[in-house]
Amino acid sequence: MSEAIMLVGGKGTRLRPLTVNTPKPMLEVAGVPFLSHMLSRAKAAGITRIVFATAYKPEVFEEYYGDGSRFGLEMEYVQEVEPLDTGGAIRNVADRLRSGPDEPVMIFNSDILSGMDLGALLAQHAARAADVTLHLTKVSDPRAFGLVPTDQDGWVTAFREKPQRPEDIVTDQINAGCYVFRREIIDGIPAGRRVSVERETFPGLLAAGAKVLGVVEQSYWLDLGTPAAFVRGSADLVLGAISSPAVPASTCPSHPEALVLEAAEVAESAKLGGGTTVGRGARVAEQAAVYGTVLGAGSSIGEGAVLRDSIVGRGARVGAGTVLEGAVVGDGASVGAGNELLAGVRVSCDAVIPDSAVRFSHDPS
Repeated sequence: MSEAIMLVGGKGTRLRPLTVNTPKPMLEVAGVPFLSHMLSRAKAAGITRIVFATAYKPEVFEEYYGDGSRFGLEMEYVQEVEPLDTGGAIRNVADRLRSGPDEPVMIFNSDILSGMDLGALLAQHAARAADVTLHLTKVSDPRAFGLVPTDQDGWVTAFREKPQRPEDIVTDQINAGCYVFRREIIDGIPAGRRVSVERETFPGLLAAGAKVLGVVEQSYWLDLGTPAAFVRGSADLVLGAISSPAVPASTCPSHPEALVLEAAEVAESAKLGGGTTVGRGARVAEQAAVYGTVLGAGSSIGEGAVLRDSIVGRGARVGAGTVLEGAVVGDGASVGAGNELLAGVRVSCDAVIPDSAVRFSHDPS
């Protein structure tokens, strides 16, 4: 049996209001919950059993995935009562693991869209007899991430969490959010308290002489923690920049650069492109143009509206002639006709914006 732990406890505050009703890993990306893309890749790598480390809205995960049988996996759920941070969350599920002390357990952060070859990561962990193996990737600006320098043989030499001073930026290699732990290492994490795997567990392992391997792989990698990254990741999946067997088939082949889900209605004169997803039961009216945007289930886009790189929540409404660029509209919100919502504006769930109430240019009427 090959096991994995999914860390799904975060509140996803950077994605509010999208995460008011839905945990971040369950937000739909290219037509299915983001977690489904991760699970499909884990299954393809030979993982057969998943333990979810939950905290925020834990019932949503079990209601959707159940025991995992319809996804070809065995699933179990463990809820944090108090926040335990990454290392504490890993330790909190240890008694639900079935792997032996020397067997590998793969661990995923639940906000990373990656093309990493998981089977190759597991193989290198075994071949090098590592205690812990980390997937590393290279970025141009590593200040927002944990830096992980390695020696010429790939062994990790240090961990530097989110450095800001130039002298502390010693590498462009960052922690990419996927690990393989020897099961015994998990059991050694302190139980019952907050533990940061990045600030405590990994440095502690190095200090104790553990064998910590870093595997640098430059496949597709994106942290979906912000709205801009979220829409980009969804569009990249739709357009095939990264593949996932979990992406459903489109019901509207006349729009080859869009994913249109079942029961959605797209008017003949509407334009869709840029990797747009039109959710189940959503409606796009005549002359509307929607590019690089995620439309939630049951949402409605009015005649002549123009949407770019935006997110419209479930059951939300965008009125005729309204323009959204880089905007987020929460579940159930109503944006009236003739508005312009630009530059990262976020509309709360169930909010109501009257016609022509918000504009960045003069009212054309």
